Amino acid sequence: MASQRGPLDFFNSLLAPVTVEAGAPAGGTTGGRATKGGEVQPELERELIRKCRAGDPRFYEPLVRAYEPAGLRLATAMMGNEDDAQDALQEAFVKAYDALPRFDLARPFGPWFFQILRNQCRDMLRTRKAKFRMETIDERLDGRPADPEKGPERSRQRNAARETLWRGLERVGEEHREVLVLKDLQGFRYSEIAQILEVPEGTVASRLFHARQALHAALTELGVRYP
Repeated sequence: MASQRGPLDFFNSLLAPVTVEAGAPAGGTTGGRATKGGEVQPELERELIRKCRAGDPRFYEPLVRAYEPAGLRLATAMMGNEDDAQDALQEAFVKAYDALPRFDLARPFGPWFFQILRNQCRDMLRTRKAKFRMETIDERLDGRPADPEKGPERSRQRNAARETLWRGLERVGEEHREVLVLKDLQGFRYSEIAQILEVPEGTVASRLFHARQALHAALTELGVRYP
């Protein structure tokens, strides 16, 4: 499939700070795009999990802090509001902790945890028969640092772009929304998304292609024009 400038590229250019400090840590931002969560290095991550397995839950807190921002973005994208997203995220962290004795230390924690979170969100939506509706537009969901040169006009542009983007995501289906958030907002690789969604990598690529088309159509309906 040919590479093209998509709607998320356009919105990332609007939402990105005017200046980005060099050497941003992992789990921060790169080129204005939110990336998957976590500043915990792989070996430290494994050691924290070993400590938790040994019976000391205090070592779970760094993992929670590392993955909470990205987890909240994914959960909010799926649940539609921050209150339900927080509930889903908290329950997913509890389930992940309980499952740590069965976790394969050869695997990264992130995709495994996001798979648990995704399933938790889907279970809650089925149980509550909730209809997705984006009720909260929160700057924290971007996962971007504050704009050091943000004036009133820049702030207005960012707020308007953020609200329009989430209104567009509200209009696409759950399957499209989650793959857009995972790839274009979180920055996961295709192999990681395949693990989270429990589908082949080829399905991820196809789903993402159609999701970007769906978001393009939704934003066009909202009157958005971009290159």
